[in-house]
Amino acid sequence: MINRLRVLVACEFSGVVRDAFAEQGHQAVSCDLLPTESPGEHIQGDVLDYLDAQWDLMVAHPPCTHLAVSGARWFKGKEKEQFEALYFVKRLMDAPIPKIAIENPISVISTFIRKPDQIIQPWQFGHGETKATCFWLKGLEPLKPTNIVEGRESRVHKEPPSPDRWKNRSRTFKGIAKAMAEQWGTLKND
Repeated sequence: MINRLRVLVACEFSGVVRDAFAEQGHQAVSCDLLPTESPGEHIQGDVLDYLDAQWDLMVAHPPCTHLAVSGARWFKGKEKEQFEALYFVKRLMDAPIPKIAIENPISVISTFIRKPDQIIQPWQFGHGETKATCFWLKGLEPLKPTNIVEGRESRVHKEPPSPDRWKNRSRTFKGIAKAMAEQWGTLKND
């Protein structure tokens, strides 16, 4: 029997992944230091304070500023920040939650913690764009593509400079969020 899952979406201000799980009937809660951009269950605070709340599944999007290899030219002199970012990721990975997906772009997580279980692209889920997205999984199967489309535009990398550039680049594509909810949300709650 498929159960309604308690889903924590860590480090998400947009509500995209939270809403996809809620639409599937799960109790989904986003948590971020920022307020949510869309109405829904949201905790504004440090996700580390909420990891012990008996979640069935966590999808975490740790900030990639000090992790993504696309920013490697800025790593020199930021070793402390990178260490802290990796330590944060490790704490998320080690959370007492049976099913965990950590999402990040190509990053130093692969070098310092472990290689990802999967790398996907938005064009595999209905968006004609490229943006390599890695998943480190615990208790979950890799996502299966749902809607392979033409187009391989790198829109997120061409985002013009603005105060919200990082936010716009960090939002999860809705097709990927829907695949997460449909595929990971139908797993039996062991």
